Amino acid sequence: MLNWIWLGLILISIVFAAFTGKMEAVSTASMTTAKQAVEYVIGLVGPMVFFLGLMRIAQDGGLLLAIARGLRPVMRRLFPDVPTEHPAMGAMIMNMASNMLGLGNAATPFGLKAMIELERINSRPGVATNAMALFLAINTSSITLFPLGVIAVRTSLGSTAPGSIFLPTLVATACSTTIGVIAAILLSKLPSYRADKFPISTCSTTDDAANRAASETAIEYGPTQAPAPMGGMQRLFLVSFGLLVLIGLALEVHERMATQSAVEILKTMSPHWLVPALIAALLLVGFAGRVRVYESMVEGGREGLQVAVKIVPFFVAILVAVGMFRASGAMDFLLTGLAPLTSLIGVPVEALPVALLRPLSGGGSFALMSETMATYGPDSFIGVLVSTLQGSTETTFYVLALYLGAARVRHGRHTLPACLLADLAGFLASVAACHFFFRGLA
Repeated sequence: MLNWIWLGLILISIVFAAFTGKMEAVSTASMTTAKQAVEYVIGLVGPMVFFLGLMRIAQDGGLLLAIARGLRPVMRRLFPDVPTEHPAMGAMIMNMASNMLGLGNAATPFGLKAMIELERINSRPGVATNAMALFLAINTSSITLFPLGVIAVRTSLGSTAPGSIFLPTLVATACSTTIGVIAAILLSKLPSYRADKFPISTCSTTDDAANRAASETAIEYGPTQAPAPMGGMQRLFLVSFGLLVLIGLALEVHERMATQSAVEILKTMSPHWLVPALIAALLLVGFAGRVRVYESMVEGGREGLQVAVKIVPFFVAILVAVGMFRASGAMDFLLTGLAPLTSLIGVPVEALPVALLRPLSGGGSFALMSETMATYGPDSFIGVLVSTLQGSTETTFYVLALYLGAARVRHGRHTLPACLLADLAGFLASVAACHFFFRGLA
């Protein structure tokens, strides 16, 4: 589908320009946007290296394992058909914990492993089980605690409050996950989605290459054992640091209370406090886990550099197509037609392309988000909305194709409808959260 969308944007641009006399503008845009795409990535390298380095520190400090342990009681209730000690349960827990931390590279191997193990206990091979559908619905709508990639882009574009999207993203992903879980459970009960209505497959996943890749790749991400317990001096340092920060926070809140309400204080302070607080929290997790924070930071930074390099083709391909589409006048024509509809739910029509592309391509929507923020400003309402949209939904079609394909599941049953309902909930919740937190932005 993405192939057709990308090809269509370029061909429609050329046809539209032929009738509007804007062929010169389209030709110029094809070159200038390719150059701009690379410039965006260059500006993104520093923040990406820094934030992913911080995440590696926290990961090495045991944060991933701590979240995984916290999820275990909930998982027992959500997946009663999966034995508690089965490898599928452990892989699902690690996948969800990785997604919550924004560790997409780490989450994928665990997700592949989980799907393959779930297929091993599937009584109808090739037909998605209720556990598979629920797992994928949660995976594509996962609660996001740290949208560091988006924050890095906002930082590179000069945002005065790059962390301001933290709370809206958390609210939106909490809503999308809740709807995804409810939808997967309710849809599984419909007669049309009963498992016995779909033919089983005789394919086996025992020798599947994805199984081996998942097993081998999973060991590259962080420790598998809890870090050493803290000593007395470490506890004293952590408590002292926390008290000093809380005292400073209390003093600023007290000073603002004379002129602002509690809601206004939250809105004005949280964007500026969240990023420093996040940096401190991730560093202290590593410190508490006795991680050599500098070495871990450098190692994570290397991963950030690799991510930045990998997204260059996505940026160039998408931004050139969108740039040509805009230069031809087709974008203005389309947005003018859609504006009356999007205004009904308070969505600027300029943000709609990111929302539509997000379920199809993570790299493509990431590039389009960056271009949109560069055009309208990262701190404009459009800028914060596309930032929140990027962080609150997943590349649904890609994830389903990858995970179902790895397990050789041919019939997804209610998986796709549940995931799309979660995406829709994430979109609507993002819009509502941005209107609440950023009311008054132009």
